[in-house]
Amino acid sequence: MITLIDYGVGNIKAFLNAYRQLNIPVSMAKTAAEIESASKLILPGVGSFDHAMDRLNHSGMREALDKAVLIKKIPVLGICVGMQMLAASSSEGTLPGLGWLNGEVKKFDVSKMNQLTHLPHMGWNDVIPVVKHPLFDELYSEAQFYFLHSFYFHSNRQESVLAVSDYGGNFTCAVGTDNIFGVQFHPEKSHQNGIQLLKNFANLTNA
Repeated sequence: MITLIDYGVGNIKAFLNAYRQLNIPVSMAKTAAEIESASKLILPGVGSFDHAMDRLNHSGMREALDKAVLIKKIPVLGICVGMQMLAASSSEGTLPGLGWLNGEVKKFDVSKMNQLTHLPHMGWNDVIPVVKHPLFDELYSEAQFYFLHSFYFHSNRQESVLAVSDYGGNFTCAVGTDNIFGVQFHPEKSHQNGIQLLKNFANLTNA
């Protein structure tokens, strides 16, 4: 069962539609008890880091989520701000992140960009896997996904980096360690490539 963490931040309906299109069982969790039956978790996120962390911290699900991911080792996929929340901290705000992965969130350096509109990084961009990983099965080597963000996840462990994209230089756009994964782009807005990635996450057999 794919379980979407519904803490008031994220495109829940789009994920529900994607998994129903794939005929993959999907549910929403708004309480700690609803996390118990999950075989995989998705943590969506939009907006600012502190707002998302505050909503999650006050959702009543934070302790159950930590237990599911860190103790029970349930696979989790953080998306956009949900990926950034996997880090210990963000330069966008003051609240601590989940700290599930060794990294911090940084703002793009606009001085390195030639684009007329510097931030946010918005629109379609190539996602280039740097290691072979089942999350990218059946996706070609520079598949495009939709992005909308001004901050990015900086991993302190190179072995956690699964894919990069280029915006004023390469930045990490997908990470993975053990059962914990994150993507900066929006698969739910990325048409067939996004559907394939969501299917790949659902099909992961071990993490």
